[in-house]
Amino acid sequence: MSGSGATISLPRLEERSRVTQARVALSEWTKFVSLRSTRWSLGVGMLLTIALPIVFAAVTASHWAHMSTAERADRHPLDIALAGVNVAQLAIAVLGVLVISGEYSTGMIRSSLIAVPKRLPVLWAKIAVYAAVSFILTLPAVIIAFFASQAILSRHHILQISFGDPGVARSVLGGALYVTLVGIFALGIGTILRNTAGGIAAFAGIFFVIPPLMNILPTSWNNAISQYLPSEAGRQLFSLHHAAHSLSPTAGGLLMLGYCALTVTVAAVLLVRRDA
Repeated sequence: MSGSGATISLPRLEERSRVTQARVALSEWTKFVSLRSTRWSLGVGMLLTIALPIVFAAVTASHWAHMSTAERADRHPLDIALAGVNVAQLAIAVLGVLVISGEYSTGMIRSSLIAVPKRLPVLWAKIAVYAAVSFILTLPAVIIAFFASQAILSRHHILQISFGDPGVARSVLGGALYVTLVGIFALGIGTILRNTAGGIAAFAGIFFVIPPLMNILPTSWNNAISQYLPSEAGRQLFSLHHAAHSLSPTAGGLLMLGYCALTVTVAAVLLVRRDA
């Protein structure tokens, strides 16, 4: 008998699976929707965007007759409708940091970068998926908040504004765009620091700590500098009226976009150069 071993033939693959940006985006989408933190952060963000204007509108409507002239002047209906944006941005920013820092904390980032050796497609896919989901969910929430608050304030004619009034539609759309840009900025910070606590702390410092500290400066310095801070520049996207020392909506939006581009650029360079 022959002692020769049996020959095993393996099937030959007809085509190889290539790493494309679309496939990387699909992978990031799968990771994004499977995380519990995604559902919680987006849910809290949307809830705050809608609930706070409803609460503020209800309080304003019930106390309007007892308010002073100065207090009434501070209650612009669009400010009430977009009150939730200023708070919801924190929930969306936390999610932006978690989108990337969570992978570093669990070590999953190594698998992602092994599967996509060029690395940058991973970052582009994360930004695209995150930005699209944030904007698509935030825009309806802001619109609902506007019409819900207007319905509650319907008893007071002076507090009624139309969606078609000059600047109103732009402000509502700008509120959703601002939240999205804030999230992209936070995602860039999370990529740079690779740490959840550090990323959230850095974002909070830039958006919630530095602006109030500017008040210790002389008024002329404060007016000259504050308008160029990320939070103040971005806020012009959903501000209907603008103070003397503030940027226009276009200039503020472009500057906020520039901050996002700078943060993402630094994040991209570091992602390529350093170890996972």
